Amino acid sequence: MKTYYTIPIFIPEKACPYRCIYCNQYKIVGCDSIIQPEEMKSLIDTYLSTIPSNACKTIAFFGGSFTGMPIEEQSRYLQVAYHYLSGGLVQRIQLSTRPDYISGPILDNLGKYGVKIVELGAQSLHDKVLDFIGRGHTVQQVETAAGMIRDHGFELGLQMMIGLPSDTPQGAMETAKKIIALKAQNTRIYPTLVIKNTCLETLYRQGKYIPLTLDEAVDLSAQIYALFDRNNVKVLRVGLHPSEGLLNGESLVAGPFHVSFKELVLTKIWKEKFLQIPENKQGRLLIKVSPQAINAAIGYGAENKKLLKTRFAEVQFVKDGQKENFEWNWQIEEI
Repeated sequence: MKTYYTIPIFIPEKACPYRCIYCNQYKIVGCDSIIQPEEMKSLIDTYLSTIPSNACKTIAFFGGSFTGMPIEEQSRYLQVAYHYLSGGLVQRIQLSTRPDYISGPILDNLGKYGVKIVELGAQSLHDKVLDFIGRGHTVQQVETAAGMIRDHGFELGLQMMIGLPSDTPQGAMETAKKIIALKAQNTRIYPTLVIKNTCLETLYRQGKYIPLTLDEAVDLSAQIYALFDRNNVKVLRVGLHPSEGLLNGESLVAGPFHVSFKELVLTKIWKEKFLQIPENKQGRLLIKVSPQAINAAIGYGAENKKLLKTRFAEVQFVKDGQKENFEWNWQIEEI
């Protein structure tokens, strides 16, 4: 099975015209400066020296609104990435940006440099929420930009957040359904965290914002992840990258942060499946899953296996190379 690696180029808050109330990219990504085009080669070469040559490698621009930069500046970054793409050293280029920074000329330029994936930070697809958090764009702008990206032949990504102020779990599920309806091919699910030096920190300290608990965030993310999976939308990430500032608490004020957030979410999805199996305390339960899913099926800290052992005499997980993603089957043998 092919392995995938991402070479991240962080340009925190580059070309962002607004400061969303939850956002402090320098704290979130653990980076206090913007990488310049002339610095990219050294960084990319360092990553490539540690990545297997037969892996699928992507250069990805994160942390800012890439297409909000002047098109000449975009091209300087893209020229460096394209050198590695055209030479076969990487296989894909992707970037994230705002929906109001998408136009025909911009997309034509991205295509010239071989960009494969364009992700939009949608965050919510409710105008009330977008207005409250200060996104500075509307749902209609997301819909228009998404259509243009698809029509230009790019792979469309739409990122979303849960636990946003003025949003609800039901509202987040509706956003996920709209992302599916907009024919996104991939997505990211981020729980809202209270980061230092943000407007959200002020609201939190005033008692005007209550973040989701970890359990609430895991449960809601599991529902949304399962919905995306059923509709063939690939989930690229769940939860923020655990930067040093989040790990040591320097940047984090409050909210459902966990270093293994995705593992908790996948554990929850599998647990809901396993609870459908009729209990048999005299039987041996055999569960077959794909090799890639076996750790998640067993659960974070073997949580699911421990649960099943209270319901069956014996429990065994088996790798089945014929299965993918959440495909599985089970049987109970008499002991």
